[in-house]
Amino acid sequence: MTKTVDYFYSHTSPWSYLGHARFLQIATNAGASINFKPSSFHAVFAQSGGLPLPKRAPQRRAYRMMELKRWRDHLGIPLTLEPKYFPTPDEAAQRFGIAAGDLGLDMGKLSGAMMTAVWSEERDLADEDTLVAIANEQGMDGAALLARSKDDDIGKRYEANTQEAMDRNVFGAPTYIYRDELFWGQDRLDFVERALAQG
Repeated sequence: MTKTVDYFYSHTSPWSYLGHARFLQIATNAGASINFKPSSFHAVFAQSGGLPLPKRAPQRRAYRMMELKRWRDHLGIPLTLEPKYFPTPDEAAQRFGIAAGDLGLDMGKLSGAMMTAVWSEERDLADEDTLVAIANEQGMDGAALLARSKDDDIGKRYEANTQEAMDRNVFGAPTYIYRDELFWGQDRLDFVERALAQG
C-alpha cells in the first residue's frame, strides 16, 4: 500500500526547520512520499485560536526560547535563537516553494535551504533577490522560480493548502498527517516514524 504524508509547514517556522531534515529521512527510510503543503499559518492561527509570537504571553515566549535551545543542542543543528529576519512575512517564500514543486524540482531540498537561510544564515525570505539566490545555490533557476511563484494559480494553490490545513484541524507548524492521523510538531516525529513502520 502506498504511504503518503501530508506536510503542512512554514519556511519561517523554527520547529519546521528543526524537524525538516529528519522528516525527509524518515519518509525516505519508510518508502513514503510527501505532499509538501506550505500554508499561511497567520490564517491558521486566526481560525484555531493561536497567537503570533509577538502577541503571546511573556512566560510562553520564555519557554519557547528554552525549548529552542534544548532542541538545538539535542539535535546538533545550527540555530540562531533570535535571527535578524524573524518574524518576517513568509508568503513569498511559501509560494516560492509551491512553484518549485510545480516545476518538478526537489521541494524538500529547496525548503530545507530556505529554512536554513532564516535560522542559521541570517537571511531575509521576504526579499525576492534572496529567494532567487538560495534557489541558484541549490542548482535551480531562481529567476524562473520567482516568476512562476507570482502566477495566480500558485497563489490559489497556496490558499488551497491553507484552507485544507484548517479543514483538517491543523493549528501549528509543522504538522504531518498520515492516514488521516495528525501529528503536530517536530517532537512528534518518532510517532510519525512508528506509524509509517506499521504500514
